[in-house]
Parts: sequence; structure tokens; C-alpha cells
Amino acid sequence: MGMVRWLVIGCLLTSCLSSSQESSTIDDGKEPDGPAILRWLTYPDRSHLLARASDLAFYKTDKTNPAISIDTTKRYQSMDGFGYTLTGGSAMLLNTKLIPSARAGLLKELFLTNDQGIGISYLRISIGASDLDPYVFSYNDLPPGETDVTLSKFSIEPDRTHLIPILKEILALNPDIKIMGSPWSAPAWMKTNQAVKGGSLKPEYYAVYANYFVKYIQAMKAEGITIDAITVQNEPEHPGNTPSMTMTSAEQNVFIRDHLGPAFKDAGIETKIVIFDHNCDHPEYPIAILDDPVTRTMVDGTAFHLYLGDISALSTVHNAHPDKNIYFTEQWTSGEGDFGGDLRWHVKNLIVGAPRNWSRNVLEWNLASDENFEPHTDDGGCTLCQGALTINSLTGSVTRNVSYYIIGHASKFVPPGSVRVHSNIVNNLHNVAYVTPEGKIVLIVLNDNDSDTAFNIHIGEYAVATSLPSGAVATYMWQ
Repeated sequence: MGMVRWLVIGCLLTSCLSSSQESSTIDDGKEPDGPAILRWLTYPDRSHLLARASDLAFYKTDKTNPAISIDTTKRYQSMDGFGYTLTGGSAMLLNTKLIPSARAGLLKELFLTNDQGIGISYLRISIGASDLDPYVFSYNDLPPGETDVTLSKFSIEPDRTHLIPILKEILALNPDIKIMGSPWSAPAWMKTNQAVKGGSLKPEYYAVYANYFVKYIQAMKAEGITIDAITVQNEPEHPGNTPSMTMTSAEQNVFIRDHLGPAFKDAGIETKIVIFDHNCDHPEYPIAILDDPVTRTMVDGTAFHLYLGDISALSTVHNAHPDKNIYFTEQWTSGEGDFGGDLRWHVKNLIVGAPRNWSRNVLEWNLASDENFEPHTDDGGCTLCQGALTINSLTGSVTRNVSYYIIGHASKFVPPGSVRVHSNIVNNLHNVAYVTPEGKIVLIVLNDNDSDTAFNIHIGEYAVATSLPSGAVATYMWQ
């Protein structure tokens, strides 16, 4: 990589994935009994940002001290990946504010796994506009009073300007990346209020809207973009965004059971159907749908956000229907937030909490915004949503924000197909452990104490002593 490119995108390598020469806490004078442990650190004061620290090593030693113990024989769910929502606004900024060479370098950093890359492996995109698009659109917008029940005017043309070109560049780097699509609203003419904000889907258009999903998946496939999963409605209990649409669990159940599921089957669509896509305060919403013996055969799983409720709601749904998958699809960081506070909360609840409660992925909202937290829609678009990246609209410089490091501590080290394994939480050291497809063991730890904390890591007959400052995050990896 040339230094000029890094200057163009506003971040020298040493300030993105910085290095640390911090000394390890090992038994001086003893030869290690076990493998070397690689580690990366992020501190709440930003002195370490996904920084490569000095290695540790395992020893055969006393295990009576409080410790995080890992048991790779106790295995749980396989992981699909970690990443972000690639909003229309994110795609626009990447496509228009970066010169091609700078964009190519940045996408390699985001989507490849190497010394510089963080290996994003999962993206969520909006079906039509989200509230972080510069304007509202669907794929079948009509003048007031008109309808199009045959969807003869359906077109994904709005996505061809920015989203599809960026997705194609990403797929060239990582053809196996998983993509989930989520609608913020049906076309206004299908809705009870004939508006893009609020309202609900008219029952007489259930079959038409099911065909709308089919056409979307087919149109994206024709562009070389496979939609692995769709959620039926983003935040179906929140009508305040522009665009947005309400949908009760009973309505979602009927729509899937009688229309969307059969439409997918008739068209040979293998895209997964995922329900709910909303907060952890109402696990009864997805459970009611999965309790229907017909609908449940058409549904892959449930998606969650965490603006309300507790992350344990994911386990509530898993325990009620353990054969169905769990996904975590959205959580924002505010432009007025605190780096250390956001790092601690998001790692505790999402990077650690969501997988420990059976989620197969963790996605942050969203990939990129500009220095003014734009673009967003008027009268209902998020005005403070901070991207993992800030792309300056005037200079094209790139700043990596807290969400970049939150996701990077997992995406860089836990590839798709990794399996979560048992680890205990001790002394407010929130953690999650995996075995990767290559047989590496990865442990992500947050020190949720208000002081520096020393602890041991145990696996089998081996142990290592280490420590973390208050609010710090570490990823440990060994084989």
C-alpha cells in the first residue's frame, strides 16, 4: 500500500490498527508450556485502537485463582458474520466522496482479513429507502390515486446509482459475504395512510407485496447480488421514521403464512425469511408467529435490535423455539456519544451479549455518514446516527469511529463458520469464545469494572495471567 493512498483516505495505518509494545504478564524465567497467545487491544481513552500487543504464552500452572475458563467441547451456534448496515447514504458517500483508488483501499481494509483488514463478513441493506437515504423511494412509486397490482412499473433503478456499484466492488473482494435486506416501508399506495411514514399494509395488497419481495430478490440476483435473508419489516412497532410502516405480529404471521412463504416457494426463492427485526422488549411478538405450525416452517429465525429491553430476550425466543435461528441486526452509536462508554456498552451487550444469547451475527448501524451525520431523510430520518466511518463531504478524509473498533474486535478474528464455545463470566469480565474453521481459539474480553483488573485465562491444563484497564477490550487468539 502506498502512503499517498492512506493520506487521501485520512488515516495512516499506524493510527487505524495501531501497535503496542506493552509487556506481557508471564512467568519470568520459565519456558512456556503451551502456544503463544496473540492479542489486540482497544482502550477507552483511544491510546490503543485495535492495537497489536506483545504476545502472551500458556503455562501449566495453578488454576485456583478466579479465571475465564474455556471448554471447547461445549459447542453452541455457528456464526454467520459481523458487520454493518450499508445504507443508501453510506453507499453514496463511498461512491461520490472518495477517489477510486482511495475507495478501493478502504474497501480492502473493511472487507479483507489481513494485517490491515477487519474482515467484515455480513451486511444489511434496505429494500427501498431507509431513513439514512438522502430521499425516500420504493421500487414502485406512483402518483397519488394510482395502483399497479401487477407491479409492471417495478424497478430497482434507484439502487443502481450508488448501492449496486458499491456492492459489486465489495463482492469482488469477498464473494461469500452474506447480505440481508430489510424494508422500511411498502410503496405508499399499498398502505392504509397512503404515505411513506407510518400506516400499515392493506390486506388487499398482501399478495402484491409478497410478489414485490420476489421481484426484488430476482432483480438483485440478475445484478450478481444474492440476498441471503430478508426481514419482513424493519422495526414494525415504530412508525416514527421516514419511511416506516407498522405491522402487528398477527399481520406479519398472515402475510408470511398465506402470501410471502407461498410466493417464495412458487418462485423457487431460497432467501431466508426472518421475522420481527425490532427491540428486545417484546419477545412475545416473534414467539406468537413461530407458534403457528404452518408459518414456522417458512421462517428461518428472528432478528433483534436493542433500543429497548434486555439482550436476554434473544435466549427467551431461542428457548421457546430452539430450532430457529437468532440474528442481531441493528444498533446505533450517537454523534454525541462517548467513545469509552459506547465501546463498553456495545461490546458487553452486542459483541459478547448477543452471541452468548444465540445470535448468529452482530450488525451495527451504520457503515458511514458524513461530518454532519448526513445523509438522512427529512422529518423522521436519524439526525445523529454516527457511522463506523465519517467520510468528510468536502475533503474525502476518513475517520474511524467507535463502531469500527466494536465490530473489528470480532470481524477480524471470527470468520463465518466459527462456533461459539463455552466460557464463564467472572469478576465483570464479560467475554465470548469461539473455535474458528481453521481450529484457532478466539476469546473477546471486556473489563466492565471501574478499575484495572488482573485475571487468568484457563483452557485444559494451561493458564495465562493477564490484565485489562477499566473499560478496555481485548481479543486473544491462539491455536
